[in-house]
Amino acid sequence: MSGLHPSAQRVQALLRAAGHSGEVVEFAETTRTSAEAAAAIGCDVAQIAKSLIFRARPSDRPVLVIASGRNRVNEKLVVQQLVAKGLGEGLARADADFVRDKTGFAIGGVAPIGHATPPIIFIDRDLLGYPGIWAAAGTPHAVFQLTPEELVRMTGGEVIAVL
Repeated sequence: MSGLHPSAQRVQALLRAAGHSGEVVEFAETTRTSAEAAAAIGCDVAQIAKSLIFRARPSDRPVLVIASGRNRVNEKLVVQQLVAKGLGEGLARADADFVRDKTGFAIGGVAPIGHATPPIIFIDRDLLGYPGIWAAAGTPHAVFQLTPEELVRMTGGEVIAVL
């Protein structure tokens, strides 16, 4: 673990604290996009659990949508979920500064856990169709494997349709 980037080390420690026995894996090549991660790992792009950060409006609360790498998130469905939770908010794209400030991670390496500001979390129900999935581990070169059930348990996220 000591050879890992400090952000990846932090994710590894969080995984251990959550009772997850998997290891963070770092690649020389980038895993910034779902396609790059799937190519580096050797899995289907749909098995990549991509972490997308949005900005709830007007509160500026972070909203994390963990989506299958194959899916494009329908932001209107996410807004409907926010409204259903009584938040009655809109949604805006988050810029790199907002992402780093609210998560502690750079875009392309946002892990689903360990955020500086706890986000509202939604998980793409399509991820539940795979026995194993892969998520970013703090840097654009680091990932870890887990089951969809572990993702739900570790994040406390609500499973929804994102498209």
